[in-house]
Amino acid sequence: MKVDIRKIETGDDEVIVRYKEETGRIRKILDVLRDGGEKLYGKKESDVVSVIPGDILYIESVDDKIFAYTCDDVIRLEGTLAGIIQKLGDERFFRCSKSMIINIDKVDSLHSLSSNRIDATMEGGEHIMISRTYASEFRRILRGYSRER
Repeated sequence: MKVDIRKIETGDDEVIVRYKEETGRIRKILDVLRDGGEKLYGKKESDVVSVIPGDILYIESVDDKIFAYTCDDVIRLEGTLAGIIQKLGDERFFRCSKSMIINIDKVDSLHSLSSNRIDATMEGGEHIMISRTYASEFRRILRGYSRER
């Protein structure tokens, strides 16, 4: 991999990433650029732990408690879904129901269901239902999202 890093004296900061295939290494670089190095903090058992937003598959509210799910962990977060999505400030995260936010980057496949719902299969095989209330907005975002990627 060729790396070209230059310090400039004037003008806007700019980062250009060019790649043929999104490998694990490239994905990590993209995650750092997208997330700005920000992490969310929560609890796993009695320990305070951090999670990189790009690693989150989905965030769910269960009995007024918020949980972030990654491929390997479940982390309890403080706050509300609305507050977390605002804190993330990231177009990759989408409110797919009253109780759930999904990471669009972690969706492996989509299947349209009756009643205008969508079954999203996440990395790791988890199935998430996108409710009909949010499905049309999700489709609209995907149309624009796929052009940006």
